[in-house]
Amino acid sequence: MMMLPRSPVPSIQFLLPVLVVPCFLGLAGCAPNMMANPNPGQPSANLALVKRVMNRVETDYVVPVPDNKLVVDGLKGMLAGLDPHSDYLDEGEYQELISDSEGEFAGIGIEINRDDNQLRVISPIDDTPAANAGLKAGDYIVRINGEPTDSMTLRDAVDKLRGPAGSAVHITIERPNVRPFDVTLTRAVIRVASVKAKLEPGRIGYIRIVSFGEHTESEFLAALEQLRRQAGGSLSGFVLDLRNDPGGLLDSAVRVAGDFLGDGVVVTTRGRHQDDDETYRAPPQGDKLKGIPVVVLINGASASASEIVAGALQDRKRAVLLGTRSFGKGSVQTIIPLDGQGALRLTTARYYTPSGRSIQGDGIVPDIIVLPAKDAADIRGEIVHEVDLPGALKNDTARGLANPAQSNDDITIDTRLIATDKDNQLNAALERLRGREVRNLS
Repeated sequence: MMMLPRSPVPSIQFLLPVLVVPCFLGLAGCAPNMMANPNPGQPSANLALVKRVMNRVETDYVVPVPDNKLVVDGLKGMLAGLDPHSDYLDEGEYQELISDSEGEFAGIGIEINRDDNQLRVISPIDDTPAANAGLKAGDYIVRINGEPTDSMTLRDAVDKLRGPAGSAVHITIERPNVRPFDVTLTRAVIRVASVKAKLEPGRIGYIRIVSFGEHTESEFLAALEQLRRQAGGSLSGFVLDLRNDPGGLLDSAVRVAGDFLGDGVVVTTRGRHQDDDETYRAPPQGDKLKGIPVVVLINGASASASEIVAGALQDRKRAVLLGTRSFGKGSVQTIIPLDGQGALRLTTARYYTPSGRSIQGDGIVPDIIVLPAKDAADIRGEIVHEVDLPGALKNDTARGLANPAQSNDDITIDTRLIATDKDNQLNAALERLRGREVRNLS
């Protein structure tokens, strides 16, 4: 979850799972009296120790250290030690974050992370050069323009993949059971449409939210109105697809949830200080679907903002949830700009569903468990949840998984097969809305 700036001391709150790049300073051969902290625990003594270490590295490290590197890496390491989502962003990373939240950038259209020192594709974004070239989740990018990626930071890799629209980038892909192959991609302006919609037989509306950005609610309402027109004025049922949705902006999630609810709590956030606690409510008469039946699809790649929406609709009995257990990211990150020197992304609160349930670590278990069909499953090895991440916050309530035995029922669908004939999770949702019984299918 992420909060964006609104005041002279801006704070952005996001719900996105994010990558942290830790940095460790190893010291050897230093005289004990030079490195010792004379007054452990004293702020001034701690700062003096940091300064002493930096001076030693700058003067004696085997090669010259670039200006500001120790500061940036030290800040990243400091924040990385807190939890998986806190981080220091340099100015370039901060501007990229703002650009991405607005839904437009120039590149190849791909989400990546580091996995065992390899650059791994999380997911190609629909209708982008990467997706059109056939890149898949789980692919490894081993070279960019001929340069090996094993020593690149994630930021370096992103910088090399992004570039002016119309320019080319050459990458080498490794894929299980396939010989490495080269792909040349032409960069384009990536406009990420956060909402996709279609009308299913029987006047059932279907909307998939890819992520929660600044324009998601307006796109959602426009798509809903178009579906109504296609259905001849009214819908008989509705499917909200939040599968593979990694999150986004808190305010956007609250507004979309409010479009299904008539007044009442959507989510509460609780921080370290009681004065910082907030309750977010749906507006009176907010239900834009006028009470028609709703099924929400979730899976292990549904995180943060998508979990807020799903949890609110489940707790408020507004929708039936179908699919597999969600990711389990129940924390709020506040983005604090630092006067042109980047920004601090700091975990400042946990969020809770209307019933007081914490999603952190546990995630949300759907009312009906349905796995993807075998030929539609995205097989990428073990599914990772928030609880599996080093340093993840613990769930601070006793109201976790409704059925812990269901927690291992987790396979995500191949993104390219979402909303196709092979999407049996969507088919099960449609069957439910048509009045046919759908049992747990695992």
